[in-house]
Amino acid sequence: MDVIRTAIGLMSGTSMDGIDVALIRTDGRGFIERGPFMGVPYDADFRGQLKRALELSRSLSDRSERPAELRAIELELTLRHAIAVTAFIKRFGLSADAVDILGFHGQTVLHRPDEGLTIQIGDGEELARRSGISVVYDMRANDMVHGGQGAPLVPAYHAALAGKFQQAGQAVCFVNIGGISNLTFIGTDGRISAFDSGPGNTLIDQWVEMQTGKTYDPGGEIGGGGKVVASLAERYLQSPFFRGNVRRSLDRGDFAPLRPEEAGLEDGARTLAHVAAASIIKSAGFLPETPALYIVCGGGRLNLTLMAEFSEMAERLGSRVLTAEEAGFDGDAMEAEAWAYLAVRSLDGLPLTFPGTTGVAAPVSGGVLATP
Repeated sequence: MDVIRTAIGLMSGTSMDGIDVALIRTDGRGFIERGPFMGVPYDADFRGQLKRALELSRSLSDRSERPAELRAIELELTLRHAIAVTAFIKRFGLSADAVDILGFHGQTVLHRPDEGLTIQIGDGEELARRSGISVVYDMRANDMVHGGQGAPLVPAYHAALAGKFQQAGQAVCFVNIGGISNLTFIGTDGRISAFDSGPGNTLIDQWVEMQTGKTYDPGGEIGGGGKVVASLAERYLQSPFFRGNVRRSLDRGDFAPLRPEEAGLEDGARTLAHVAAASIIKSAGFLPETPALYIVCGGGRLNLTLMAEFSEMAERLGSRVLTAEEAGFDGDAMEAEAWAYLAVRSLDGLPLTFPGTTGVAAPVSGGVLATP
């Protein structure tokens, strides 16, 4: 009989805005009972440190290398995750003894799939020691050892959630609009196909922060007051990333930010929302069939300008668009829930990635286990 475990997932994504913490009970297969969720935002100073970590990592060629300054940032990141776990357990009246495993993503500071190199900072051994709970971490590396792109990993969880839509005979596509957007397609026959689809919130966030000091465009209000600058949009949408039959995973730095003189604040934000929406549609053209339904999770679903653009484009192709909440899920919690789910799969030696998700040669497990 499959063992049902209580797992907490910890996600710090490419938007670098904070830690998502979510609890599920699962057997790592078809049984999923979703529990509470909590977001812990980073302060501006620490976000600055994470941006510095990106700079420090550019010259690295060995994923275990930790120059002194990067190591200090890694320890601070790990400490913040330990504090988040403690706060989560206290807030929801849990005990550490009742949690079987933590799924720890860490912070991606470099991702170069063509070189077989991915670096996530975050010390799993230290997190286990500080939290008193076993930790599965470093879940991307084994995929790359076996020829995969190391991303995306969330599709295994999306596939588990897609059951009720498959029963209705619908091909469904989960769209996660984080800093980078990615797609998980589950066909009516259960076939999974997944890949990064293009820039998500990162370009919009960078633009708004450069122009106003705000870290994002709340609700898409800034972009909602602007117009699409077609020449700028086309510059992004003509990227080689959108051509050719081989899908590849993206790094935060693969698409350069707009320069300050290229547009006004509102037109820039509107153009980049358009790019984020059009990127999804362009990349969805590589799926085995047009999805009947898109389910959107991640912070980008809260950008109403982006969502209006995406919905209009999808509907023209005969697809429906729902937010995660409209589909019965929690769009903020989904990535953290996925990391909890993957941690349980890792404990049982089950595959985390598949040929149709990362391009790995055969389904493969992954992750490193640290005990307190």
